[in-house]
Amino acid sequence: MTATTTGPAAIGPKATGTHQPPNSRKRTGSLAWHLGALLVLAVVLYPVVWVVGASFKPSREIIGSLNLFPTSPILANFKGLADGIADIPITTFFKNSLFYAGGSVVGILISCSLTAYAFARIRFAGRNLLFSLMIGTLLLPYHVLLIPQYVMFQKLELVNTYVPLLIGKYLATEAFFVFLMVQFMRNLPRELDEAARLDGCGHLRIYWSIVLPLCRPALITSAIFAFINAWNDFMGPLIYLNEPGKYTVSLGMMMFRDQEGVANYGGMIAMSLVALLPVLLFFLAFQRYLIDGMATSGLKG
Repeated sequence: MTATTTGPAAIGPKATGTHQPPNSRKRTGSLAWHLGALLVLAVVLYPVVWVVGASFKPSREIIGSLNLFPTSPILANFKGLADGIADIPITTFFKNSLFYAGGSVVGILISCSLTAYAFARIRFAGRNLLFSLMIGTLLLPYHVLLIPQYVMFQKLELVNTYVPLLIGKYLATEAFFVFLMVQFMRNLPRELDEAARLDGCGHLRIYWSIVLPLCRPALITSAIFAFINAWNDFMGPLIYLNEPGKYTVSLGMMMFRDQEGVANYGGMIAMSLVALLPVLLFFLAFQRYLIDGMATSGLKG
């Protein structure tokens, strides 16, 4: 007669395994995420760090040098900017760029917000068709319209002026900004419009007193992108501006190259570093308003 044993002895030896605690797994995942973020940050900031280091190098050490920072920093590149380029002060290029960028911001905010209000808050025949056609213009390459536009402005004797560069900003030709504002305005409660109409407000008063204040996040976002796009624009000023005294910063940097193709890389990079400051200051000045507006979704009550 055999006796059967029950209990821990009958089950046999317990299988042992190495299981990582949950807290340890969280720490490992967090460490990997932070290392990946630092790697991406290093890749993004590398061009900026390279420009900063190269601006303090002699021109002969910039090309072909593997050193990120100069062994013997110099200030000659920045001192050369004070002398100007081809007897033109550096401030002239910055004034022209500020005029172009500021005019673009004003034109885009006025024209695109009015157009967006019409598409988002007013019902009229063919609204959806016109909106679709406007969005379709985003698919048109810039070079397709370049030649007919240049011929038109040349016949109007507007070449070598800022009119060809700015007139489109005041006619709501920037479909991206119109689309951005339309999407934001569509989320605003229509009860606000109805309450305003009961008080006797028309579309212009509703647009100015109700919709615009609530669309501050979209307006500030559009202003930031419009300023950066105009400040960095190279193709437009290159085509329509012929006099060096009317050049923007992007064209001014091209003047560091002489007729023989020899470029003053030190001065060019120093000017490009200085050209980053207005864009950075403009973004920092409006960043707080952008974040505040996004946090409240543009609605306050």
